[in-house]
Amino acid sequence: MSHSDRARIDLDRAAWAEQFAAVALQNTTREYPYAAHHTTSGPDDRALPVELHPAFATSYDWHSSVHMHWLAARLVAFGLPAGPQDQITAVLQDHLRAEHLATEAAYLRETPHYERPYGWAWLMKLAAEVQASDVPAVRSLAPGFAPVVDVLDDLVTRWVAGAAHPVRHGVHSNSAFGLLLVLDAARALGRDELVATVSQAARDWFGDDAGWPFAWERSGHDFLSAGFAEADLMRAVLPAAEFAPWARAFFAEVRAGDAVLTPTVVRDEHDPQQVHLFGLDQSRAGAARRIADVLRAADPDDTALADLLGDAADRLLASGLQASVGEEYWSTHWLASFAWDAMEAREHAAR
Repeated sequence: MSHSDRARIDLDRAAWAEQFAAVALQNTTREYPYAAHHTTSGPDDRALPVELHPAFATSYDWHSSVHMHWLAARLVAFGLPAGPQDQITAVLQDHLRAEHLATEAAYLRETPHYERPYGWAWLMKLAAEVQASDVPAVRSLAPGFAPVVDVLDDLVTRWVAGAAHPVRHGVHSNSAFGLLLVLDAARALGRDELVATVSQAARDWFGDDAGWPFAWERSGHDFLSAGFAEADLMRAVLPAAEFAPWARAFFAEVRAGDAVLTPTVVRDEHDPQQVHLFGLDQSRAGAARRIADVLRAADPDDTALADLLGDAADRLLASGLQASVGEEYWSTHWLASFAWDAMEAREHAAR
């Protein structure tokens, strides 16, 4: 996509909601192909995905199914035409039944390293979204999430207590991204002890970081920026007055035109690893907006870093948007969740 093509793209959520709804509906009802990532315990352990994961046996793999259900719930709350609104609501009611969620909770309890931390984080985010929903048919599902949230609370607490170092890769194992989603959800769900645990882990792991080497970022299959994920987490953990100097020190090596502020190049949009880079652009766009928003509020007289990040956000957001609603399943089974999150950050910053 050329620069002029990106400039013509409407980046408002309303312009994309129905297309994203079609993608969310397709994905939350598509059972195959499915990458189970289930550790087989023996020759008789041959359960189908829907038997192992009655809530999340769609959208190619478990974590993508979880965050596509989050996108579906988010779109219903945003408001859709009656047809897709009713269809998506019915899917959520069918998949997120209490008995299905109890099965998911039991699986997580029995396999405590499964989907750590990315899948855990999105499931916490989904639980928070359901509880906060203004749509009664969605909010009524909230009690069924209680066993899931209990298990995740315990898993996250034990994980950070037992880990001396964070994982900084730009993929699912990234610690900062997972902690951020868990932190936001724990606050919304009133899990104060978990909030304190995650906040302390963030300070311990990232509080002294400075001069992050952004020039070394971007491997060929990243969908997260290790630096932006970390800064976005610290933005949520630190008071604004403390975050501003931390951020300036952390972003000290970033200059206008640097690769970390420019859209990626995806040469083969049918390559399942390369298309992760579309998500990298979306995740950086959302993080850049949120970070810039806090920096401007913290110090209206020094907006240089906020302006630098904010100026890059729309360029990053526009990259890959078409891929999120296209024909290639390697992109469409997950990408729209990140795009919607980035659009929400953009609209929040405009208020």
